[in-house]
Amino acid sequence: MFRSPGEIAFNIFGMPVYFYGIILALSIFIGVYTAYLLYGKFYEKKAAERIIDFSPLIILIGILGARFYYCGVNYSYYFKHPLEIFYIRQGGLSIHGMIIAGIISLFVFSKIYKMSFLKLSDVFLCATALAQSIGRWGNFFNSEAFGLPCNLPWKLYIPLSHRPLEFINFEYFHPAFLYESILDLVIFFILLSLFRPLSKYPGLIACIYLILYSIVRICVESIRIDSVLNISGVPVAQIVSIILLVTACFMIAFILLRKKSY
Repeated sequence: MFRSPGEIAFNIFGMPVYFYGIILALSIFIGVYTAYLLYGKFYEKKAAERIIDFSPLIILIGILGARFYYCGVNYSYYFKHPLEIFYIRQGGLSIHGMIIAGIISLFVFSKIYKMSFLKLSDVFLCATALAQSIGRWGNFFNSEAFGLPCNLPWKLYIPLSHRPLEFINFEYFHPAFLYESILDLVIFFILLSLFRPLSKYPGLIACIYLILYSIVRICVESIRIDSVLNISGVPVAQIVSIILLVTACFMIAFILLRKKSY
């Protein structure tokens, strides 16, 4: 049985430091450093140093994208409380927002630093799978990202204050965060094993990540009960995942056809 020890790790001068923030910072650091190592190993070792140069901005843009995406799908609340958009310490980040903002910013930085956008996408999205696997444990400490009620040996206890009203009388739920964490780690190792044979096709690793993660998210989201927004009964995360999956499939076809034409 899983049970969060609480959201706060410790206090500094009366200000709480949250487990979520610690884990998020750790996952970001590991993700960026992994991207740096991958670029140096499979693409250009000297150019990899540039990743360290622009990574602080990539991190900032990714976090802002994750926050604004989350606020966007919770528009009904933040329209009434606009100042709370900036209360990031209260939580509320979306991985889809981070991915979209990250890809756009990678394209911009690839032009500024004269690097391959597709190669950067490969290493950063592969590293993202590892970072997500770690970052999902922040949801555990926040008692969020859980699924339907269950009584399995690995059940997750959710305190009364975090339960949806329709499940208020249930104590134990599917640890959806754990399922995604494990599957994200599997995705990372799959992509890592494919890097050498596919490095001659820049962009393929990124597309495979989008396909695999979209499938994982669609499946995990089907048991989650804390979706921030449903459209006609379908969680918005599943809709966005389908869009990313289809887009990635078209991109794979484009990359292979372009390579063949050469």
